[in-house]
Amino acid sequence: MAALAHRSRSKRRTMNEINMVPFIDVMLVLLIIFMVTAPLISTSVIDVPSVGKAANAPDQVIRVELRADHRIFIRSLDTPNSSAVKQATSAKAQDLSTEFEEVSKSSLADKTLQFQNGNGNTPVVIFGDKALAYEEVIKVLDLLQKAGVQRVGLSVQLMND
Repeated sequence: MAALAHRSRSKRRTMNEINMVPFIDVMLVLLIIFMVTAPLISTSVIDVPSVGKAANAPDQVIRVELRADHRIFIRSLDTPNSSAVKQATSAKAQDLSTEFEEVSKSSLADKTLQFQNGNGNTPVVIFGDKALAYEEVIKVLDLLQKAGVQRVGLSVQLMND
């Protein structure tokens, strides 16, 4: 009987030690998950180049307008400080289709090279309508690049704070 009393007393004893094995297993699994997913997380910081005002304005600028109705207009402006350029780039300018020449997408590259007169450094500025799909602007950029136009830029309108 004494043996039975001894056994019942040992079952009632509290454990003074914590079993650390399940805790370590969970921590190792979490560590592996974080190690695998950490390289996949990309930060939202991008390195944007800064621009400043050019020392010398170009003598000639070729303006390509992409309208919302998928029509393309081109115009060569001889002096960027002329009133025609200020009128064309102002937000209050009216429809300038009479001053621009409408071209098809297939003849845009030829017309641009014709306006450049063999000077590959003449900048081409693309004005894309806000309602136009971004893909259309990229197609025109690619088309001009394949034609050998070296300096192509995109025009943007600054937001009023």
